Amino acid sequence: MEKALAFGEKNYNYYSAYLKNKYKVKRVYKVIVDGGFTCPNRDGSKGYGGCTYCNVDSFTPTSRTMNSMKEQIEFGMERAWKHYKAEKFIIYFQPNTNTYAPAHYLKMMYDEALSVDMTNVVGLSVGTRPDCIDAEKIALLESYTDRVDVDLEMGMESIYNQTLSQINRGCSHDEFVDVMGLLTNSKLDICVHTIFGLPGETKEMMLAYADEINRFPQISFVKFHHLHIVEGSIMGVKYKKEPFKLFSLQEYADFLCELLPLVRPDVVIQRLFGISDLEMLIAPKWGLRKSEIQTFIDNEIERKGIVQGSLYKSLLVH
Repeated sequence: MEKALAFGEKNYNYYSAYLKNKYKVKRVYKVIVDGGFTCPNRDGSKGYGGCTYCNVDSFTPTSRTMNSMKEQIEFGMERAWKHYKAEKFIIYFQPNTNTYAPAHYLKMMYDEALSVDMTNVVGLSVGTRPDCIDAEKIALLESYTDRVDVDLEMGMESIYNQTLSQINRGCSHDEFVDVMGLLTNSKLDICVHTIFGLPGETKEMMLAYADEINRFPQISFVKFHHLHIVEGSIMGVKYKKEPFKLFSLQEYADFLCELLPLVRPDVVIQRLFGISDLEMLIAPKWGLRKSEIQTFIDNEIERKGIVQGSLYKSLLVH
């Protein structure tokens, strides 16, 4: 089947090829910044304890030991240059909810981050929740687009309100839909994060995520993650008492092979799977390094002749 895709030689639009094409360099690297934000689902505004799957330290343990934003960014850039030969950088506010503050405070934080290296930083990426975005914060983020590309990353996680309630998300899918309305014709690049394998969702339910992504032309990027259970999470405590079904690597690769043909061919895939710090991972333990997991999934996609978006046009016709 012909690969009518914009970026790279894989059967899907993958992020590293997109970055290489856009910035005309060999390597663009995301530098993770911990801005010291909390979350409305942790501080009591909406709840305590956070989402049941969440332990923030399992995703970015290194950055949280830094003393200042400048130190974090300089450390991240130096490491990326030394180990990965990175030439350009995206400042990535990742841990917790990075729009959970008044707009004037956010401006101070983003300004400080972008001032560290105004030559080699090409992007600002901000991770958040749909219920912590409003028109004022969107306007603030858009104000940076004349200097850098701005990627607003939102956790959709599931499209089902029942699932979101069960995982103590503190945010409904309706709120996500409302925010997507605010982002119509926005200058921002929207990235949506999903988790596959949440308890109670069938394969058919998860495949329907593609329809929801497809209906919003504002969505430029997606991050697909499989559910993993980590120490320090509410779900981790429950899992140890009563283990439940999680994806094996083969099952997850097979699922992605069904999902990708349904996804709009212009969407760029930032991730196909998620990982956490191995010392904190309870399950599933696939026994492979990140690069080996990526190779396994890519090989399955290639072996089966799967092409992103190959079923999208036929779905439109029907």
